[in-house]
Amino acid sequence: MVSNRALDVLRVIVEDYVASREPVGSKSIVERHGFGVSAATIRNDMAALEDANLIHAPHTSAGRIPTDLGYRTFVNGLQDVKPLTRVQLTAIERFLDESLDLDDFFQRTVRLLSNLTNQVALVQYPVLGKEKVAHLELIPAGASRVLSILITNSGRVDRHVVDLATDLDEQSIADLRARANAAVQGTDISAVPAALAKLAGEVPQTMVEAVKAISAVIAAQLDAQRSDRLIVAGTPQLVRAEGDFSRSIAPVMDAIEEQVILLKLFGEMGGVDDRGVRIGRELTDELSDTAIVSAAYTATGGDSARIAVLGPTRMNYPLNMAAVEAVARYVSTVLGDES
Repeated sequence: MVSNRALDVLRVIVEDYVASREPVGSKSIVERHGFGVSAATIRNDMAALEDANLIHAPHTSAGRIPTDLGYRTFVNGLQDVKPLTRVQLTAIERFLDESLDLDDFFQRTVRLLSNLTNQVALVQYPVLGKEKVAHLELIPAGASRVLSILITNSGRVDRHVVDLATDLDEQSIADLRARANAAVQGTDISAVPAALAKLAGEVPQTMVEAVKAISAVIAAQLDAQRSDRLIVAGTPQLVRAEGDFSRSIAPVMDAIEEQVILLKLFGEMGGVDDRGVRIGRELTDELSDTAIVSAAYTATGGDSARIAVLGPTRMNYPLNMAAVEAVARYVSTVLGDES
């Protein structure tokens, strides 16, 4: 068991190393942080921290850097994370409020979070849950084709060109649009194919093939979106931080590209109350040089997914935690599940 003063020494070692990327020595701690004790006493505290595997010497210099366990102890000791400023929060709201639809909203979210933290940012796309259809738009795109635009109450927008397999004039498409909307508007999104299949038995014969074609396309869209996926921004940040990795960053880049490992990790994390900080060896071997800071957000119907930043273990944990939590909270508010 290390003393409270030694834990304070650990805190300044983490903060100074994150800020400078240079190993931290006892003389520097005494000069910069005013512990009111001698350098020899600080060296004794550092020896206790090293014995506890919280810091280590990267080479023969007198300086020390945190271990994975040291970072974990530092994070666990954060009683309260300083929130983002009102100016920062307002900037987040203004930037995200300019989104055109849900896809654009999440693209903006990851770009914003990456810029705030200088890390790779990831958003887990919400899986279709209890969303309802707000509108189905059919726009003529030729004699036998329409652009199908399905809009949900959460703001999700799905577009697809549909080959109707039959020629319909604009008046017929307008009639079909009205009938289709009457059939699906306000229904659970998962029930849309069944509603359209029922509609196919009620429309004039000239529209039957068109309704079937639209139903098939929407069913395929729904199947594709039932699987998890991540939206990512900021991967060049890893290259800039390559010096912080003891091994090649290639496995990390592969994990981000393939997404399977990250999605499995997010699935293992808890709900909204899980701050989701995972450091070094707490992750898979591919990600053992990294840390992930994540938070859950709630989507339409109460389903949750996660927002995260990923970077080297030498990261500004308090800032990243504050940024991730603020953005996750705002995303929940926008999607209508948080008052």
